[in-house]
Amino acid sequence: MNESQRILALTIARLPGLKPHEKVRLCKRFADNPSEFFSAGFLEVEFLIGRPSSKPWNIARLQEQAEHDALLAKKRGVSFVSCLEPEYPPQLLEIFAPPPVLFYRGKLSDPTLPHVAIVGTRKPTGAGVSTAFNLAREFGGLGFPVVSGLALGIDAIAHKGCVEGGGATFAVLGSSPDEVYPKTNRILAQRILQTGGGILSEYPPETKPNAWQFPARNRLISGLARGVLIIEAPEKSGALITARFAMEQNRDLFVARSSLDSPCGMGCVKLVEDGVKAVSSAEDILWEWGWSSSTGEG
Repeated sequence: MNESQRILALTIARLPGLKPHEKVRLCKRFADNPSEFFSAGFLEVEFLIGRPSSKPWNIARLQEQAEHDALLAKKRGVSFVSCLEPEYPPQLLEIFAPPPVLFYRGKLSDPTLPHVAIVGTRKPTGAGVSTAFNLAREFGGLGFPVVSGLALGIDAIAHKGCVEGGGATFAVLGSSPDEVYPKTNRILAQRILQTGGGILSEYPPETKPNAWQFPARNRLISGLARGVLIIEAPEKSGALITARFAMEQNRDLFVARSSLDSPCGMGCVKLVEDGVKAVSSAEDILWEWGWSSSTGEG
């Protein structure tokens, strides 16, 4: 992929008022001739996406911002991959709203391995902590990557468990990869990078965390995974947003059986009442996928 195509993707990623899938469509439309996009008018782009945009833009200014993003990424040790490149996670191209550009530190995950996303409450019980750590350690030990959001509670415990098991774990942030949030998890983020994992985000360098960005990033947590495991989710837990995305994306959804007796598990109870499978071990999920933990093959 040449530099003009990379700047094209970064510029389109900056377009205000457009949805992620519309940006991906524009990237693919102008991939062979980026200069055509930069000479296109506002109305022409509106025609291509099939609707009026809620916000006008200045292509020249956005291009300048894109070039700044590329330089800043290099300066801050952040890599990026666009939806036009073969390295882009193919799992994300399966979902409705893939980001046109993915920024990351460390490595991108191996798409040939099924990933499991483990998410849950930020205030788990002791039993929830033990369940998240042990299950993530099982997956890590068996060589299956664990995806989560690096939040306090279940997310952080899942990352730690996977690392402890010797596996690679991937954190999807609601800020840019160089702005780890919460700050208390910065040491954990470094450990993730040191053990072959990655810190991923759709947001360019120096993007601070904002409340609305966290629910949006949940679609990427589930999108990167073959299945999502919920551990201790109260009725209004953000983990249930990830569960909803998983169902919309046709991902497998599981609930930790131990969560059904937890004071933090009412959201899990409702999921099981709706037909979601409760599991007790990594083996339970791998069996559902037809994988043998002894051979690592399906």
